[in-house]
Amino acid sequence: MSRLKAHIRPSARPQPQPPPPPPSTTTTKSFNSTINRLSSAGSHRDVLTTFSTMLNCHTPPDAHTYPCLFKACTFLNKFSFGILLHQRIIIHGYSSDSYISSSLINFYSKFGRVKNAHNVFDLMPERNVVPWTSLIGCYMHSGDVNKAFRLYNLMRYEGISPSSVTMLNILSGVSEIPLLECLHATVVQFGLISELNLVNCMLNLYGKCGRMKAARDLFEAMFERDIVSWNSLVSGYAQDGNFEEILKLFKRMKSDGTIGPDQQTFGTLLSASETFQTDVDLGRLIHGQIITCGLQVDAHLATSLVVLYSKCGNVCSAFRVFERVLEKDVILWTSVISAFVQNDSACDALMVFRQMLGSCCTPSTSTIATVIAACAKMSSLLLGKSVHAYLLRQRMTLDIPVQNSLITMYAKCGHLRQSHASFDSMSERDIVSWNAIVAAYAQNGDLWQALCLLNEMRSTLQQPDYITIISLLQACASTGALQQGKWIHSFVTRTFSQTSIMVGTALVDMYSKCGDLKTAHKCFNQMPKHDIVSWSTIITGYGSHGKGEMALKLYSDFLISGNQPNHVIFLSVLFSCSHNGMVSEGLSLFNSMTRDFGIKPELEHRACIVDLLCRAGKIGEAYEFIWKMFSNPTTDVLGILLDACRMKGDAKLGEIVARDIMMLKPACAGNYVQLAHSFASMNRWEGVNDAWNQMKVLGLKKLPGWSYTQQHGEIITFFNGQSDHPLNEEMMWVMEILGYQMEELRFKFNLSSCDLNDIFNEIDV
Repeated sequence: MSRLKAHIRPSARPQPQPPPPPPSTTTTKSFNSTINRLSSAGSHRDVLTTFSTMLNCHTPPDAHTYPCLFKACTFLNKFSFGILLHQRIIIHGYSSDSYISSSLINFYSKFGRVKNAHNVFDLMPERNVVPWTSLIGCYMHSGDVNKAFRLYNLMRYEGISPSSVTMLNILSGVSEIPLLECLHATVVQFGLISELNLVNCMLNLYGKCGRMKAARDLFEAMFERDIVSWNSLVSGYAQDGNFEEILKLFKRMKSDGTIGPDQQTFGTLLSASETFQTDVDLGRLIHGQIITCGLQVDAHLATSLVVLYSKCGNVCSAFRVFERVLEKDVILWTSVISAFVQNDSACDALMVFRQMLGSCCTPSTSTIATVIAACAKMSSLLLGKSVHAYLLRQRMTLDIPVQNSLITMYAKCGHLRQSHASFDSMSERDIVSWNAIVAAYAQNGDLWQALCLLNEMRSTLQQPDYITIISLLQACASTGALQQGKWIHSFVTRTFSQTSIMVGTALVDMYSKCGDLKTAHKCFNQMPKHDIVSWSTIITGYGSHGKGEMALKLYSDFLISGNQPNHVIFLSVLFSCSHNGMVSEGLSLFNSMTRDFGIKPELEHRACIVDLLCRAGKIGEAYEFIWKMFSNPTTDVLGILLDACRMKGDAKLGEIVARDIMMLKPACAGNYVQLAHSFASMNRWEGVNDAWNQMKVLGLKKLPGWSYTQQHGEIITFFNGQSDHPLNEEMMWVMEILGYQMEELRFKFNLSSCDLNDIFNEIDV
């Protein structure tokens, strides 16, 4: 990613405007005219200033003065001043005026004073449609839909015909098709079907209710249409998932020529393409149409473009769109940060966040949650703590998503204590919170604590979901905890009526890695359908347990089922060939990738071929393959070749490869340990001394070896040099017996145990 830049236009500070001059004639009518003009222009503060001038000129206000004053009080949030105006109305005898009463009802409604609004309504001697409409709107605004409908029915009972505004108010609370159809009939009955705003409202409601045929019929029957009509229908098809119909409407809209698409049209089109398409060319096509139509890409439209490009993996285009927006809002900033995180560019995400802090845009909690996710991707505890500290300094609200991100971040950085502390500090938790803490322990190898948290989760009546189960199954697979895996499988069977593909695949993976291939294959066969991942999992399972022929048979079944292989499938098949000595089959499949399916082999596929040749003892061919297929071999690939040289005793080639590894990663302890092993197996003791001396100079230490076993359903872990285990003496006694038995069987060591201890104790393990 090129150097990140943000173009931020400093907002100009508005200059204070002088108050409007009083009208040349100081009559009530002239003042009312000025007040109405200012109100229409949105100059509400000037409305109140003019009213003050009117009183100072001893000009009495009349019934036409007050509606604009109440409107100004609403916009300027001046409730107390509105109360004073209400007192003046009562004193001067204007309480019975229907328009003033309607303005009062609207005023009280905007401030949530429904009872006051209803009292004004009840005191009216006569009521026409205007106050009825205002009170219905008041109850709709407060969320009391049932009361609003009761008032509407009472109005109809008293013989008052609804206006278009009445119907708009009552339609705002509709969420059921039968009621919508009844109100549609009422609109037709009272001759309001020609009211464009009203028809657009019904069009939008039909779309939200999923009745696209009714929406389309209404659209086609409209006397006139505006951009809102088109956008309402497009939005309805987007919610219905009919992307094809959206494109047809878009083409018709352009060919019609009278009304062109606007920013909202393109926003809906982009949102729909994000959901139903993953083709970056489509995103570019829509982007090009926006430019062709001469529309400015504002923050809202840019956000949709950024999300679309991000989902297609084209983060560079997403950032270019972001750069060209002059006035960026917090949603756009958050979207581009999220785009970098989702496309494995966490460092760039943090750079954008730094630019955001230098701009005039304040991060939201969603922004912070995304930034914490970037720190987790980088496993950077220092950056994660810095963002956490920023949260606390700014006194931002730690909502649930932010706290969930903190749990995951600390866990990814290996700090389970801080992760659990973040979890414990939460006053409220959702399913994501529980999944985060369960996954934290599961991914850090503490299966027992993860299972305890599952029980605690259930005790709070929070039902685990598929994500919870998958985290636990992955932990069982990585630790070989078959008994716990079986218990979780039983729990899944009891709890969920139907198993998802992801859970089914996780079960196959767990049983395979725990060595129970029979149950793994049974779980695979019981899955309602299979995807690429489930096929690759079962193939890898057989391949890793010496069942190469079965793995190839499953690959054949995969092709017969009409599936198209991808990188993942080929990696599983090549892995199986490598671990089962199937050299000719592996090379044939490797060549088939490009020849038959047009798939370019990635680094992992080429590494599998190196491993395949090395395991078969073809070290020379492996070396030639590396320099032919790798422009810059990695230490992992060269390490495979170095191990093969050690096994075959090829000291000359082994030394060449070892030096290459040291040049690539001079500060990796594992490389020096591997090098020492290789030299020791070839009796090159000076090389062994050089390796561990270099480790001492660089201050490197080899991580202690460890292993685990399962006893009575409990995972027991052992570390090299550990002597505090309660059964240490018994275990050492068993080890002595095994040692004697190995000597009796004349087990041959390349090095004596004494030599090995001398070498690696000096490395300070």
